[in-house]
Amino acid sequence: MPWWGKLIVGLGVAFVVILIIALIIKAYNKLVAGREKVKNGWSQIDVQLRRRFDLIPNLVETVKGYAAHEKETLENVTMWRSRVSSAQTTEEAIDANVGLSGALGRLLVTMEKYPDLKANQNFLKLQNELTEIENKISFARQFYNDTVQKYNVMVKRFPSNILASMFKFKEEKFFEVESSVRETVPQVKF
Repeated sequence: MPWWGKLIVGLGVAFVVILIIALIIKAYNKLVAGREKVKNGWSQIDVQLRRRFDLIPNLVETVKGYAAHEKETLENVTMWRSRVSSAQTTEEAIDANVGLSGALGRLLVTMEKYPDLKANQNFLKLQNELTEIENKISFARQFYNDTVQKYNVMVKRFPSNILASMFKFKEEKFFEVESSVRETVPQVKF
């Protein structure tokens, strides 16, 4: 083979190697960007969860004065709030916040029994703040779950799954409501 033939083959091999390296770098960078979007999505949820967490003691104290005999419901809210504060991982925080959401739902149903409480301006303000925060959590959770879904697809899809396993990119957990909370229909009694 003439020298220029060897040169063309050598350049072709170099081009293929450079192309493969470029594709690997691109796939790795997409995985990193996806993981960072998931972290950002969780931090947006965390901000709203913190706001809700800080609001709960005021809400519980306001309700206590009117509903002293609803002790179990109030203790349940307090217990889940404590679990939220002691969560060490994203998964623990998700599970604790799902429990807290259920407990808050039961608290709001309990509060419907007290017309004087529902007319209290402080309570109304707290209830409106809680509703606003819950709506923001819902939107942030939707964004987070969309981001997790896209990231998990990258972690599973070929050929990025090879890089994901090499560099220990793991699937992330969705922020879902437990089926027991989802299937429970609140009972409002007047």
